[in-house]
Amino acid sequence: MDIDTLMTTLGEQSFFAGLRPEHMVVLASTAEEVEYGGGVEIFEEGGHADAAYLILEGAVALELHVSHRAHHIVQTLHEGEVLGWGWLFPPHRWSFSARTLEPTKVVRFDAVQLRAAWDSDCELGYEMMKRFAEVMTSRLKATRLQLVDFYGNTH
Repeated sequence: MDIDTLMTTLGEQSFFAGLRPEHMVVLASTAEEVEYGGGVEIFEEGGHADAAYLILEGAVALELHVSHRAHHIVQTLHEGEVLGWGWLFPPHRWSFSARTLEPTKVVRFDAVQLRAAWDSDCELGYEMMKRFAEVMTSRLKATRLQLVDFYGNTH
């Protein structure tokens, strides 16, 4: 997928709505389209977080390793949702595992390039951090609800 096609694809996603065209060029220049079959692990909890993902097609399960169970699905993500935020902060480790539930197409953003772009353009960095903060808040709320359901409410 060339940069113009990537810019068009990103521009159609609500996560990127309202970004300036020059910011879209920067984001698209860090990205590539990747396809996964069903049941494929995209990344593993605790592993090195080296990318962010935008789901274009398919479904991805966010899983949390629980000691007496292999993995527990915390949330299922679909088209238009962003996947991965562990790359934002040192030590750059994944907080969850991500596994495709069906054939899935994503845009993969290189984390090193993203951080460098955001560091050099504070406006872009601020806009994107606001958006990722919403994603992080949503994921933490989903995790909390799953853990309360899993372990039971002790109150």
